[in-house]
Amino acid sequence: MELKDKVVVITGGAGGLGLAMAHDLAEQGAKLALIDVDQEKLEHACANLGAKTEVQGYALDITDEEDVMAGFQYIREDMGRVDVLINNAGILRDGLMVKAKDGQVTNRMSFDQFQSVINVNLTGTFLCGREAAAAMIEGGNAGVIINISSLAKAGNMGQSNYSASKAGVAAMSVGWAKELARYNIRSAAVAPGVIATEMTAAMKPEMLERLEKMVPVGRLGEAQEIASTVRFIIENDYVNGRVFEIDGGIRM
Repeated sequence: MELKDKVVVITGGAGGLGLAMAHDLAEQGAKLALIDVDQEKLEHACANLGAKTEVQGYALDITDEEDVMAGFQYIREDMGRVDVLINNAGILRDGLMVKAKDGQVTNRMSFDQFQSVINVNLTGTFLCGREAAAAMIEGGNAGVIINISSLAKAGNMGQSNYSASKAGVAAMSVGWAKELARYNIRSAAVAPGVIATEMTAAMKPEMLERLEKMVPVGRLGEAQEIASTVRFIIENDYVNGRVFEIDGGIRM
């Protein structure tokens, strides 16, 4: 797919990986529809990107079905079509499933702690994917859906909720590729390893050093390296139904 003048929707697009993808795709001439729950960050991101391309911001709760359906209708009205969706929005609520001392359980992962991550990372991805696919089909245009999974999809200590959500995201990506091919819509996923973000920048230096040593290439990934992978998937029409692990060689 040629990116120039294509409409790309990015969830969680006002910061972090989402914003890095937005800048990268804007350089290729794509038009952007950014979805985020943070209105202030959304306005700031759109103002910065406005010098590069046409961009619109939509403050939506991706866990709310009616909000998502209305949001994608607004995008279609404002921008005319949907060509690409990048399901990037996600949250962390880490914790052990149970914690015990001397044979007594002292703490449990709460239902809310588990469900909130599932709601954003998995249900939100489903709802946005469904509405993007509907927009592409009704618009009669080819499309691409890219879901951001995680290396944690293999299972990670202290992340029952996050690992489950990201495994589900990866599985949906493959299923959608099979379902949507008849409509000329491709689907794929990217599973990043440990990427340099605001969160990792706030870590203690010794913790960060240990983390970097775990990665065979000897450093954390950069947001631009994930963004370039996303761009590759969009531009290569023979990529479909695959999960790309961009992790520097680390394994969980």
